[in-house]
Amino acid sequence: MIKSSELILNPDGSVYHLNLKPEHIAEDIIFVGDQNRVEKITQFFDSIEFSTQKREFKTQTGTFRGKRITVMSTGIGPDNIDIVMNELDALVNIDLETKTPKANLTSLNIIRIGTSGSLQADIPVDSFVMAKLGLGLDNMLRSYLIDEITLPEMEDAFINHTNWDLKKGRPYIIPCSSTLEKRLESDKIHKGITATAGGFYGPQGRVLRLDIQDSTLNSKMDNFNFEGTRITNLEMETGAIYGLGKLLGHNCLSLNAIIANRANGTFSEDPYKAVDALITYALDKLAE
Repeated sequence: MIKSSELILNPDGSVYHLNLKPEHIAEDIIFVGDQNRVEKITQFFDSIEFSTQKREFKTQTGTFRGKRITVMSTGIGPDNIDIVMNELDALVNIDLETKTPKANLTSLNIIRIGTSGSLQADIPVDSFVMAKLGLGLDNMLRSYLIDEITLPEMEDAFINHTNWDLKKGRPYIIPCSSTLEKRLESDKIHKGITATAGGFYGPQGRVLRLDIQDSTLNSKMDNFNFEGTRITNLEMETGAIYGLGKLLGHNCLSLNAIIANRANGTFSEDPYKAVDALITYALDKLAE
């Protein structure tokens, strides 16, 4: 039995942060960072059966072309992903009344739809990127036993190429779900490594009033190439989603609309249009 201090429930029996019960979620789940983006997706639904919000975690479940889908905002960063992934897994794989893991486990399909900046000059603004691999530059996932799911040879190559300071922790690399990759791929999408930073400013090379540990990291990431695979973009969630998904037995895939190009300094003239186009693309693929 899991202690009440470890799996915290609200008085109504819902999981603590997400405010959800098992019947509130579908097995196909779309993650967005911004709570205001939830309804930008569910506006396309045929119907909405459930809606709730607690803090930055907003959830709506409904149907799109007969397919039951949940859309959930995660907020920003690996720390929030730790909350969301663990509580979602608890909803389907732990009996919340007895607080014991179930004998038969459920695998969720989790697709992140986000915005991101491209690190490559030839991946323009308004294009779509699929994270074939998640590169975690944060330390959150290292709290778990992850050595069996990472790609150490590629990690070592990245560490050597960037002269990574291991005082910041060892980067980790984890592949996406091959099942979801096949389900959502097309010739419209760029594939590669999506890097996940633990913050927005210094961890992504932005300098305001504080000097950063490695001012050349972005340029070194730009030209990292491991057996033909490049780092396409930089954001704050994918690596953590892939890691916890792999550990917990869920299928995870991250898609990003590129709204900025860090290599040539451009920004989308209409980032909302780019995000809407990615939303439509993902919903169509899920409903097929």
